[in-house]
Amino acid sequence: MTIGTNNINMMKYIKSLLVVFLCFFMLNVNAERIKDISSVSGIRSNQLVGYGLVVGLDGSGDQTSQTPFTVQSLKTMLSKFGVTIPENINPQVKNIAAVSIHAKLPAFAKPGQNIDVTVSSLGNAKSLRGGTLLLAPLKGADGIVYAVAQGSLLVGGLSVGGVDGSRISVNIPSVGRIPSGATVEVASPTKLDSNGSIVLNLHKSDFTTAKRVSDAINSAVGSGTAWPLDGASVYVTSPKAIDQRVSYLSYIENLTLIPGETAARVIVNSRTGTVVIGRNVRVSSAAVAHGSLTVTIKERPVVSQPSGPLSGASTVVVPTSDVRLVEEESRMFLFDPGVELNAIVRAVNQVGAAPGDLVAILEALKEAGALRAELVII
Repeated sequence: MTIGTNNINMMKYIKSLLVVFLCFFMLNVNAERIKDISSVSGIRSNQLVGYGLVVGLDGSGDQTSQTPFTVQSLKTMLSKFGVTIPENINPQVKNIAAVSIHAKLPAFAKPGQNIDVTVSSLGNAKSLRGGTLLLAPLKGADGIVYAVAQGSLLVGGLSVGGVDGSRISVNIPSVGRIPSGATVEVASPTKLDSNGSIVLNLHKSDFTTAKRVSDAINSAVGSGTAWPLDGASVYVTSPKAIDQRVSYLSYIENLTLIPGETAARVIVNSRTGTVVIGRNVRVSSAAVAHGSLTVTIKERPVVSQPSGPLSGASTVVVPTSDVRLVEEESRMFLFDPGVELNAIVRAVNQVGAAPGDLVAILEALKEAGALRAELVII
């Protein structure tokens, strides 16, 4: 009897552990780290842009007769190496192309590090495949040169043509990339504030999420450590010593929380017919009937031949039109109050509505005041 009681108690203990584990698992299914839903204010990347020449093209470069800036750039570059071209001579070369270069300087980038660059044709070059970018400075919005770029291009596009003018292009051959093609020369102008505070900016503004972020930080660090400034920012006190701030931020950004649910939205892409319905979309009680009429008009010309050779009549063509009206079968479906997403999709699929029909149904529900969501057309 004692052994049986111990077994029962053990089973109860195991069940309680399973319940605790399941509850913990369910609470953390949708949990996200603070670093995945926010960023530290002031820590950002910077855009760089530059101008240069791509050389070594196989006759697919700029037509210099139509792009004078390419010739001007070539003359300026050669003059720096002691080569002088007379003003009245414009070299007709087809293996060079004037290009723009852009890159993103990440936060905390240091001199000597490499970053990727994208090179795009500025003139009428047909393809940059096989070309090499010559040394080109990359400047920020303040005019300072933060990096220099140079290297061989990787072009994913392809363009071939015949003598008769026919041409086949795959992707865009006038744009290429150079992985690690630029070397940082000036450190990125980004630093942590040393005033004993940081501000976390949410990627998406939401009051509930901002409140939960501050609650998670206060629970882990201490009450009064963080508080939301608005729906997109959370103020957090931090140590002033730089070595402590890095460790402090590392701890905070790995805290987890369940973000607030997004607002109810229906996103419609009018060009592709794509419809995305959010999980929180609801509709009030409504009945929908959707159908369409198809009108077909066919012209059947009929030749009218006179009955005899002496009738004096001539052969004529008499137009005859055949007009048909077809009404497609349509069914009405009823939405109960507060119906959820799965019921909406199931009802629409039952009537066989195409994406274009679904857009019409959603717009009609919105106008009727039955769609409890924001309808966004992109």
